[in-house]
Amino acid sequence: MKRALVTGGNSPIGIAICQELSSMDFHVLVHGHQHQERCEDVTKQLIEKGGSAESIYCDLTDPETTEHTMNKILEIGPIQVIVHNAGIYADAPLAGMTTQQWHQVINVSLNGFFHVTQPLLLPMIRTRWGRIITISSLSGMIGHRGQTNYSAAKSGLHGATRSLATEVASRGITVNVVAPGLIQSPSTENAFTVEQIESMVPMKRVGQPEEVASVVGFLASEKASYLSGQIIGVNGAMA
Repeated sequence: MKRALVTGGNSPIGIAICQELSSMDFHVLVHGHQHQERCEDVTKQLIEKGGSAESIYCDLTDPETTEHTMNKILEIGPIQVIVHNAGIYADAPLAGMTTQQWHQVINVSLNGFFHVTQPLLLPMIRTRWGRIITISSLSGMIGHRGQTNYSAAKSGLHGATRSLATEVASRGITVNVVAPGLIQSPSTENAFTVEQIESMVPMKRVGQPEEVASVVGFLASEKASYLSGQIIGVNGAMA
């Protein structure tokens, strides 16, 4: 059974991705750092539905801790699907943004991608099959006011993805980005009214986490073996 690691697996999009990959018969490693009880709940639900799953915990901004955790995972065997979904917000106009706000967001999304992927890459390469999928954002494609840090982190993932895709293309490994727009979650419910959403999104609604997860599932499948180095927007025609 192939193993798939989902960072930020206890977020709304992360949960949907874990469920999708479990339905595809991957053994799913549900990663979290804070709110560990949510990871346990996700893992329990996957197992109750007949899937194979486990929870793992580490702070992706800590390179030593993350490397140790990845090496423990590798003792059992390679990870062949990496979905880097972990990310945080710390919104502020750049003129008022603190150094901590800048580095926090960059460290989780962009540095976290390196800290997770680098230790897992050579074992994946040796199997000559793999899928690396990063979850970005519309903000990384077009930018949003007050999200210079977040946009920088997510667009940095775009460049990393395109470069890494060329490095591993001959080894049966694909590397792609999924960039959601407004997706149903507690944060979108609190941030936007129905009227605002209808004016912003051509499809007149927010997306569902499952709609993002279905794209991830396709990219993780054999059917997507010739698709690599791409940024795929899931945003209701916002861009």
